[in-house]
Amino acid sequence: MHVRQIPFPRLSLLLPLAALIGAVNVFAFAPYGLWPLQLLTLALLIICVNRIDSVKKAALLGWAYGFGWVAHGVYWIYISLHDYGGLPGWLAALAVTLLALAIGLYTALLSGLALWLKQCWTASPRLLALAIFPALWGLAEWLRGWLFTGFPWLISGYAHTGSPLAGFAPLVGVIGIGGISALIAGCLALLPQRRLPAIVAFLILITGFGLSRIDWTTPSGQPISVRLLQGNVPQEEKFDNAKIDNILRLYADMIRAAPADLIATPETAIPILQTQLLPEFPAALITFSQQTGSHIALGIPYAYGLNRYANSVIGITPQGNSTSHPGFRYDKQHLVPFGEFVPFGFRWFVDMMHIPLGDFTRGARVKSPFAVKDQWVLPNICYEDLFGEEIARQLAATTTSGAPTATMLLNMSNIAWFGNTIAIKQHLQISQMRSLETGRPMLRATNTGATAVIDPHGNVSAELPPYRRDTLATTVQGYSGSTPYILFGNRLLLAATLLMLIGSWWWSWRR
Repeated sequence: MHVRQIPFPRLSLLLPLAALIGAVNVFAFAPYGLWPLQLLTLALLIICVNRIDSVKKAALLGWAYGFGWVAHGVYWIYISLHDYGGLPGWLAALAVTLLALAIGLYTALLSGLALWLKQCWTASPRLLALAIFPALWGLAEWLRGWLFTGFPWLISGYAHTGSPLAGFAPLVGVIGIGGISALIAGCLALLPQRRLPAIVAFLILITGFGLSRIDWTTPSGQPISVRLLQGNVPQEEKFDNAKIDNILRLYADMIRAAPADLIATPETAIPILQTQLLPEFPAALITFSQQTGSHIALGIPYAYGLNRYANSVIGITPQGNSTSHPGFRYDKQHLVPFGEFVPFGFRWFVDMMHIPLGDFTRGARVKSPFAVKDQWVLPNICYEDLFGEEIARQLAATTTSGAPTATMLLNMSNIAWFGNTIAIKQHLQISQMRSLETGRPMLRATNTGATAVIDPHGNVSAELPPYRRDTLATTVQGYSGSTPYILFGNRLLLAATLLMLIGSWWWSWRR
């Protein structure tokens, strides 16, 4: 069947249209949740790549799509750079634009490579839509998750925490769901000329729905009472020396307001090093813990050497300990570029923002969980929640070593850096995906939102309204067992990608 090629002059119209389609894709994610848009917008990109006549043009179209997607999806970075980082507005806007252009390169490269392989192999448009493009899409999102420390925020799989494709999360994770969504988009791109792809897309969705009925993990131990604190400390006050005493008093009062098996504060709820605390503050928390049997997960920057400090969670337990020698300590290991570590050659840029505590030391890649009665709690701090394979790796490491395996996850965050924007709900959706992948509940203690409890099936069972000082008190059941994603991580995705590309080459050669 002859497919009409789009002439070169039309590219000037296609580029802004591709950027607009990419921007529309953001409405597939939280807080909007219109997940079919992710499939439809990607299908439009596949149609364009299939009908274009030049690898360069295909790459430019992919770049425009990726740029619109990222620029609209993470515009809130401007707030952290300008409102709180002190960068001039034009420079903050330029930084967000350059980030969107840089992340858009992944979509550019895969689009150009997809068309190049189609031309080299003399593959059919159907083969590009159903095999070559989906395989490269999954590979591109995998690379985006770790190359240059990774930035997998808003990758396509996150749009499907509430769609039938969520059932695939325990098998192939968020990146695998992205590859599957690209396959469905390829089926849609072939309509209405062919009916079989529509049947394939329908069967994939039905399979995902069926998989979501499977319980990969089982309840473990007795439920524990939990109190998650949302201090709602304004970001402009958080590191103000004149406000430190008020912040310490606030969290001391919130922690001691009522006992619970686990009380968790947000990330860096205590905005000074443990060595700068007066003895009265930790003593009061230790006494409260011992008298009530409460376990406290306290977010605090932790100094452990000359000019060495970590973004940490320390555990205060009824067994007795101190902030200088806590019963448990977790140090954040996946740090935020420019916010928590300085990439090579960018010291000048970081110095312009005057971000406090902006050069943390990385923690260990694998850390044992925090014991709370007969439950085991594995913390992660803010940005680390984006990296599902790293969390799965920690769970798998304890399983194979015979050490206690976490029965629930705890994310401690401060999203106040990004204001009252869609970033709050986007991060909540990221945590939902981690629960789906691991089959474990996720507890979220945040400064301004979203403080919530997520069940092992990715459903939000309790949540505080954002930007309100409050405490979320509930009971949470731990879960044990291993999902396929815990055992294999992204290896299943990479194997499927390789097989699809080899199969595409073989099919084209055979024809």
